[in-house]
Amino acid sequence: MVDPEVTVNGKRTAIGAVPVHTTALDWLRGQGLTSCKEGCAEGECGACAILVARPGVESPTDLVAINACLAPVGSLDGQEVWTAEGLGSTEDLHPVQHEMAVRGGSQCGYCTPGFVCSMAAEYYRGDRDAAGDDHAPNGFDIHALSGNLCRCTGYRPIRDAAHALGAPPASDPLAQRRACSAPEPVATQLHGDGRDYLRPATWTEALQLRHDRPNATFVAGSTDWGVEVNIRGVRADCVVAIDRVPELQMLDIGAETIEIGAGLSLTEMDRRLDGRVPLLSQLIPQFASRLIRNAATLGGNLGTGSPIGDSAPVLLALGASVVLSSVDGDREVLLDEYFTGYRQSVRRDDELIRSVRIPLPLAGTTAFHKVAKRRFDDISSVAVAFALDIEDGLVRTAQIGLGGVAATPIRAQDTEAALVGQSWNEETVRAAAEILRGEGTPMDDHRASAAYRAATLGRSLLKLHADSLEGARA
Repeated sequence: MVDPEVTVNGKRTAIGAVPVHTTALDWLRGQGLTSCKEGCAEGECGACAILVARPGVESPTDLVAINACLAPVGSLDGQEVWTAEGLGSTEDLHPVQHEMAVRGGSQCGYCTPGFVCSMAAEYYRGDRDAAGDDHAPNGFDIHALSGNLCRCTGYRPIRDAAHALGAPPASDPLAQRRACSAPEPVATQLHGDGRDYLRPATWTEALQLRHDRPNATFVAGSTDWGVEVNIRGVRADCVVAIDRVPELQMLDIGAETIEIGAGLSLTEMDRRLDGRVPLLSQLIPQFASRLIRNAATLGGNLGTGSPIGDSAPVLLALGASVVLSSVDGDREVLLDEYFTGYRQSVRRDDELIRSVRIPLPLAGTTAFHKVAKRRFDDISSVAVAFALDIEDGLVRTAQIGLGGVAATPIRAQDTEAALVGQSWNEETVRAAAEILRGEGTPMDDHRASAAYRAATLGRSLLKLHADSLEGARA
């Protein structure tokens, strides 16, 4: 076991003796790299964005932007990282920095380095093209900046800077870096103040740790755990990171199922599926921000057991199951039997989520409706996912997943029963919509009232029907 170290802006640097809960943000600032800033400390503003090298989809390496405020510094062991300082200098600006400067994309400058890092990740994305409503003629997807906030400049000059970028020249060092393999995950051990941060080398080691240390906190992308550490001051005696364990990075498309590793980031999952699961393709742009999705995982989202996690309603509608693993072996549990109470599940203390399985074939009519105070990067007030098979005007199958209306994500089984075998017409849909309004036990809170949530459920089915008719006429 070698001492933990990270390559930052091309320089290998020992992590050193730091508390195990130290974030990448605080550690980088301790190295004098102060372009990385704390704004919100919960992954919503992007002032802390940095670039990391990850195994690529279209090339050996992708340069991915993540929130340094959420990532434990131990998660960078053996990895390559770039901050805004490493992209260019005052004498030789990086193309992204140049465009931000000449187009007035910076005013007070606090948020600018984070924007630069997120913009650079999109600049180097190898498969960007002009397809899509939100893509500029240069192929830049403006949603790459959805996790970055600016309070004083206004977004038009920032957008102009993004849209002015050409392709990286062949001589660009980071463009050349993408042609080489990303660093392999390394086994990590950090110890201090009686606490441990561990990264097992294999899935077998991870399961043994789960067995031996049942009270340890297991994390993947740390997008939820990082908030607990920063905002609530939570400290764990032992944190075990499993996000880059190779066995959890798989994605297998078979004849009967699609299996997605629990440690695969949502961004990697989306790019590798490439639209094969339309309902997941609808979910991804509405799940937090690109910065969060670059680290967050399905396993982590389901593992928290949150009733407002956005992936659960979609996976319920898809009829998905989770594979739970322990040192004694695997077992498969249907997701609609997985949740047992508020943030509770059938997963035992000695088990970890290994993968999610989606049965094939997929339903032909699908939709994901998320209602929140903001269009993007917000927590759901209500989330509804539909998966219906409609043949010759009849509803053959129906699965509806709901979030935000009960102590757990749930299936709308009464509504499903009211639809199956019935004509897909306005009379059927209006009757089923009334039933859907009564599904779950919605509550009043600061995001929405119970009455609003119930009304939203009913309207969502009416919208699905109207959209399906519009699609049929198109």
